[in-house]
Amino acid sequence: MPENRSSLTRSAPRLARRLLAAAFALPLTVAGLAVAAPAAAAPAAVPSGPTASVALGDSYISGEAGRWMGNAAGASGSRNGTDRAWNGTSADPSVVYGATAASGCDRSDVAEVLGASTVAQNRIDLACSGAVTANVFRAANGGQSFKGEAPQADQLATVARQNNVKLITLSIGGNDLGFGSIISDCVQDYLIWYSYCHGSAQSSIDSRMPAAMAGVGKAIDEIRAVMTAAGYAQSDYRLVLQSYPSPIPRSAEMRYPESGWSRSDTGGCPFWDGDADWARDSMVPQISGALAGVAATKGVQFLDLSDMLQGREVCSTATRQPTASSGPSATTSEWARFLDGGLNTTQGVLQESMHPNYYGQLALGRCLTLVWAQSGGNYACRNTAGKDASGMYLTAR
Repeated sequence: MPENRSSLTRSAPRLARRLLAAAFALPLTVAGLAVAAPAAAAPAAVPSGPTASVALGDSYISGEAGRWMGNAAGASGSRNGTDRAWNGTSADPSVVYGATAASGCDRSDVAEVLGASTVAQNRIDLACSGAVTANVFRAANGGQSFKGEAPQADQLATVARQNNVKLITLSIGGNDLGFGSIISDCVQDYLIWYSYCHGSAQSSIDSRMPAAMAGVGKAIDEIRAVMTAAGYAQSDYRLVLQSYPSPIPRSAEMRYPESGWSRSDTGGCPFWDGDADWARDSMVPQISGALAGVAATKGVQFLDLSDMLQGREVCSTATRQPTASSGPSATTSEWARFLDGGLNTTQGVLQESMHPNYYGQLALGRCLTLVWAQSGGNYACRNTAGKDASGMYLTAR
């Protein structure tokens, strides 16, 4: 069991130290289309252009970590077939993230909005990894540009005039709550301080929650204002607010023991049992509940993703890492990216860590497809053990 920080006498192996050094800088990213600012005059009616589905928000909807088909520690080259950016001699992230690999928005080719192919003719990803609620607001109402792009609501204004927007899906609020700092603190407490993080992390979440949820509410208002200015009535399109899945399992479902270094050096899940249980069964449900409350207040549809990765998380006992003789699989590989911070060599970009990967993104796309097929109501999306994304299903919430 972890001791007080001051009693630390342990020293981390070389690989764990590398992972730790990267974790100090870990951002939550725990989501480019260049468009012009909206014109001043609003059209009188909904545009007659092609139908469109639009994603707004942060890394959990931008497609962050879509590069990876499961996790394989310590491998070279394609990392036992998990690296979709590997071209045979080197890795090129732009193969997966396009031009946004350079900016860090990391909109992948398997992002949720792209996977829901039956929703609309055009599927447009405006989300950017690392975004906070202020990056969604219109610039005229306090919105902030991010990674070289205009606020997302201003980008949406142009899209709304060029397309007949049918669905807008929003994932936002996690960065306002400081997910990245929480992950970094918990990793440090496992690798260095030999103490739990969940006490201070819970206090941080509680203190940030009111402002974060107010920001989510304002983001919804900003989206509504843009659509109204573009000539849409609220009945002309659907707005879905979604929550966040847990990338790590509860302690009883961890594949690696709490002691030793396999959780950090091999599994990429350096968290104490107590912290893993708190994150999976307390933090994630708390945030989901708060987002559901905002959705209810604002009259938008809610998609609960809390259990979307159940049994498919990093280090879950129900999954395995691919090997040279047994490659990645949608039914056996992890659906979230492990903490990539120095497993032999850093494999990708640190900000990909702790996000749904290629398989997870396909599952999210299936969830959105299923929600679109419903006329209304709030739902939770879950997976079926032993099946790929086709096994996703909804339950009423």
